[in-house]
Amino acid sequence: MLITDDFLPVPVPESLSATYLVPMTGLPKVSAKTAVAALTGRLAEPVHGLARQMLDSPLMSVDTRPITEFPELPPDLLTAFGATEAQLARLAAATHLVVVQAEYRPGWPPAHEWAARAVAAAVAESVDSDVVDVFGLQFLDPATALRSLPDEHGRIRLVDWVLVPYSSDTEGLWFTTKGLRRFGLLELQTQGVPDHLTRAWGAVLTGAARRLLRDWTDGLSGAEVPAFVQLPVLATVTGHDIAVAYGNPEQHGATAPVLLRLELDPATDPEADSFLSLRPPAGHPGPDGRYYAAACATLFAGIQPDVRYARSGDAMSRAVATARAALGDARARYVAGQLPPESQLVVKYGLPGDDGPEYVWAGVTSWETPERIVGVSASDAATDPAVKIGAPVVIEATDVVDWAVLNATGVIEGGWTQAVLDSGEAPKTP
Repeated sequence: MLITDDFLPVPVPESLSATYLVPMTGLPKVSAKTAVAALTGRLAEPVHGLARQMLDSPLMSVDTRPITEFPELPPDLLTAFGATEAQLARLAAATHLVVVQAEYRPGWPPAHEWAARAVAAAVAESVDSDVVDVFGLQFLDPATALRSLPDEHGRIRLVDWVLVPYSSDTEGLWFTTKGLRRFGLLELQTQGVPDHLTRAWGAVLTGAARRLLRDWTDGLSGAEVPAFVQLPVLATVTGHDIAVAYGNPEQHGATAPVLLRLELDPATDPEADSFLSLRPPAGHPGPDGRYYAAACATLFAGIQPDVRYARSGDAMSRAVATARAALGDARARYVAGQLPPESQLVVKYGLPGDDGPEYVWAGVTSWETPERIVGVSASDAATDPAVKIGAPVVIEATDVVDWAVLNATGVIEGGWTQAVLDSGEAPKTP
């Protein structure tokens, strides 16, 4: 095995398994084969055929057992991963569990996961029940489970298979993935992420997972399963990776790539999991958190920070007037938690300078009173050395000239001044 400073050898498991449960009251109404046959025309190939083939092979088992034979599934964790009261109630009332298990070699396609989820969804649909993904501790209704499977072009949304939970400690946020082990790859982690990057870094880590999973499965494409796959030490993440992972490849912008250094973090406890850690490239000056903030600013560059403009009575003035007129409504929706899921509100405001105002963007973290906004800077300001990427800022609402709502694919609302700048209708002053 060739080992160089440019690649990290990651061990490959000998085989992979998937387990799904279907809680029900009483026994199944139809067999698993009949339930899968009912999906003809609704489930794309090759998954439909793959499910039928694995049902007829020793690689899959489908058993119905009394629920008392199983340890109780933790309702608090199920709730944390999205279980509804109705789903938990159906689980509590269940007398039996249908257990769907499949095993397959590492590689692409992940036949064990696709076939087991398809069979479990078919069985659940036949009895108006739910699917429990044991790996992710997630409830899935049958329609959601079926939608997560590959379409006729073999495409999936990685966010349907990989979660990105996080927790807080004294150094910031600790992000991990939960789902890459389905494919044999170690889970990713990042530590010391600034608190204001909660949504943004979750999207970045999902994009990184997509890129590394592609490298991983490329390394498993041979006839024999290797003992190790060499992954690049410097992982490249782009806006395209993020957009594809969320199932929106047509929405990505032409963002610059971001480099992240891959490190193996082996577990010291034999019962614990090892991780692949993502950190700034070697030699990066300053704290890791600042690099993560700069990476997010690069990848979500649907808005440009640090823009100056002049002239009244032109398209820019109309853009500012439009933004200011809608600012009160933006605040009301932010305070009420009515902005789109997985989105971030940002504002552009002016800083005084010798040559006129310098306009910079900041992510909103609190907006308790209409007059004052608390946030974090999305860029370094040339006129004020205290305004750095990731630094806390307090903004007077009267200084705001624009606002925007961002998600993982870029600007989804607002950004009127940026649209003018991108159109070339307004000059940028030096």
